[in-house]
Amino acid sequence: MSRMKSAALGGMLSLLLAASVAGCSNGEEQAAAPPVMPVTVATPISQEVVDWDDFVGRFEAIESVEVKPRATGYLQAVHFRDGQFVRKGQLLFTIDPRQTQAALAQAQAQLARAQATLANARTELARSRTLAASQAASVEEVEQRQAAVRTGQADVAAAQAAIRAQQLNVGFTRVTAPISGQISERRVDPGNSVTADQTVLTTIVSTSPLHFAFEGSEALLLKYQRQNAGNRSGTAVRIRLQDEASYVHAGTLDFIDTVVNTGAGTVRARAIVPNPNGFLKPGMFGHMRLAATQPYRALLVPDTAIVTDAARRVVYVVAKDGTVSARPVELGPLTGNLRVIRAGLGPQEQVIIDGIQRARPGQKVKPTPGRIQAAGGPEPAPAAPSTPPSSIATPVGGAPAAGRR
Repeated sequence: MSRMKSAALGGMLSLLLAASVAGCSNGEEQAAAPPVMPVTVATPISQEVVDWDDFVGRFEAIESVEVKPRATGYLQAVHFRDGQFVRKGQLLFTIDPRQTQAALAQAQAQLARAQATLANARTELARSRTLAASQAASVEEVEQRQAAVRTGQADVAAAQAAIRAQQLNVGFTRVTAPISGQISERRVDPGNSVTADQTVLTTIVSTSPLHFAFEGSEALLLKYQRQNAGNRSGTAVRIRLQDEASYVHAGTLDFIDTVVNTGAGTVRARAIVPNPNGFLKPGMFGHMRLAATQPYRALLVPDTAIVTDAARRVVYVVAKDGTVSARPVELGPLTGNLRVIRAGLGPQEQVIIDGIQRARPGQKVKPTPGRIQAAGGPEPAPAAPSTPPSSIATPVGGAPAAGRR
């Protein structure tokens, strides 16, 4: 009987020991299994985008004039405020006109004298013709009178031309704006003597529109010529200033030089940019984007969803069973905060857009549906800024030209 009790007790101990070992084994397996982490996933969005090439350059005035007098004399008055906007033909300076007015009066007197001499010559000619008809005057005398009339006519014409010249000189004492634009400060004060065609009184630059001058590489020029048969006029550009985060100033390409700089391997080009409020100033530095392609449809994901894996760029996609896999992709330009995916990703794939640091390829995650916010376009819509710096600059990075982003 005791042997049976001992055997039963031994069996129970064996069962308890086996259960204890099994419990420990299951606990270790549960501890080794990684937890399922939550992530946010979304399908790529599809929209039209434009590729842009980046340059830097400076704004230039389309028209710039040094205002010089066309009459010599003493400056009498200034009729503008430094820095104001002036219209073409507006009076800017007055030079003492008394000397030219006296010369005009003298020319007018010479005309009156020549007219009187002509009138007398005509009277003498008429008398000689009357006498010649009655044979009281010779033919030679009539011819002399005719020559005197012709001389008088020439003297009158010369006097009239002298008057017109003196009238111009009187007009030149009023210095007017040759173009419309913003005027600089005056360089000569009233009371100083000025010399015709030599003394610079001030300068005027046109303000709207402006040119934006830049240089591109020969390789970039060849690319554009092959894509567009050399015609890039009218291509859209976007420009931002040094203190601006987005490219808010819109313009169009209007000129590409016909000669390549053999030393630098670059070609000069420029865009024309509206400036209705005069905010932009000639000489200001800016970053420009030139439309390198026509609009095309592309897939986009947030730039933060791109992972660097050695030399590759990958995105993490989630399968239907929640397993994460790394998908190598070919990247395109950045559009706002979204990155164009040229290849490697399908339109229905579930891309991890949030919680990517918690995901590992081959492991399972708990996906939560999310949404990628569509970009507003390749650039923000141009708008006038709310608050108000060598004519040619080099491309980004100091190289002959910047490549596509």
